[in-house]
Amino acid sequence: MKLEEQALAALSYQNYTPPLEVEGVLLQPLRKHRSLEGAFMEHLRLSGGLVQGLPTPFEARQISVSWAAPGRVNAFHLHPRRTQDELWCVLEGELLVWLVDVRADSATQGHRRYFLLSGEAPALLLIPSGVAHGYRAGHRGAVLLYAMNDQFNPADPNEGRLPWDFFGAELWADDKG
Repeated sequence: MKLEEQALAALSYQNYTPPLEVEGVLLQPLRKHRSLEGAFMEHLRLSGGLVQGLPTPFEARQISVSWAAPGRVNAFHLHPRRTQDELWCVLEGELLVWLVDVRADSATQGHRRYFLLSGEAPALLLIPSGVAHGYRAGHRGAVLLYAMNDQFNPADPNEGRLPWDFFGAELWADDKG
């Protein structure tokens, strides 16, 4: 089909290439049972502190909740002082989550990948220690429930921060189609 020059010059195509993997990251959908009366979902099954159903051992030591205001960018942070893996699950709203592997010894060092977490289609996102992570909340905001295999200590915080745009401001830009 012949197109006018200006439209042809501005034309782009959607990219359907599979995203890069990040070693140790896992997205595991959860089942939300719905009825007229409401809904029910299992978040985690624990046995002796260990989360069942994951391909890697994860001992839940703390469970926290975070409320994100609409459009809020909360990025990027890591846990460099002690191992702290996290299991994220959005209960309400949406989060655009970016992960970047900054582990020097990782086979996927430098890989970056995004996930869309939503209360409509809940899932567990396993974020290993050494993977920088951050999010942008959707237009309704979001409620994030997450488990950690370390406990927060305000006297010795294990939360290192990178600038929100350290990996590029375009990660957080609106997709205007």
